[in-house]
Amino acid sequence: MTADSFVIPAHTLPALPVAGTSKTFPVRRIWCVGRNYLEHIRELGNDERQPPFFFAKHADMIVHDGATIPYPGLTQNFQHEVEMIVALKSGGANLDAGKALDHVYGYGVSIDLTRRDLQMASRKKEQPWEIGKSFDNCAPCGALRAASEIGHPAKGKIWLSVNGTERQKGDLSEMIWNVPEIIAKLSLQVTLGAGDIIMTGTPAGVAALSPGDKIECGVDGLPSLRLAIAA
Repeated sequence: MTADSFVIPAHTLPALPVAGTSKTFPVRRIWCVGRNYLEHIRELGNDERQPPFFFAKHADMIVHDGATIPYPGLTQNFQHEVEMIVALKSGGANLDAGKALDHVYGYGVSIDLTRRDLQMASRKKEQPWEIGKSFDNCAPCGALRAASEIGHPAKGKIWLSVNGTERQKGDLSEMIWNVPEIIAKLSLQVTLGAGDIIMTGTPAGVAALSPGDKIECGVDGLPSLRLAIAA
């Protein structure tokens, strides 16, 4: 199709940088895993026996490394959740966990920004979580590293600091469901495809952010991610 094929200007395709190259990774969809670190389940008072579940963010909500974003509206409890992301180069439905890593292009670091008060209010009313989880600038993502270079991280420190003070710290080995299991389980719910990214859950230590805060986070072996909240 050409530009004059559309009745309005075509949207820009969201993409993530790939470390060490001039190329980018086109993002199709963003999937998030809920409750995948035991200590985070406990700190929010949720049932440890329930399996993780999935929710989505829109791809155009991605924010890149070094950005400054506004404090969002409607909330008095705006929180950070550092996560490792998995970027898929292919997909399908009903995938076998034993072959799930064949579909992975690479890995990166992200923050699942959350309007916690709105999320909790929705949960109490048994309403969808979108108002608390899916809003402008809610998906900061760092540069990817290809699995062909680094393999498939299954252990290593995951951390986040605010204004130089560490708030979240865990290890990838603490995930209740590992990456192959996440991919396989999600593929039962939806047909996965090239360009999908999956946020794999957050360790304990989530807390509120304030205007003027400076955030830095990372996972061992992956490019770090920096973000600021406008004063």
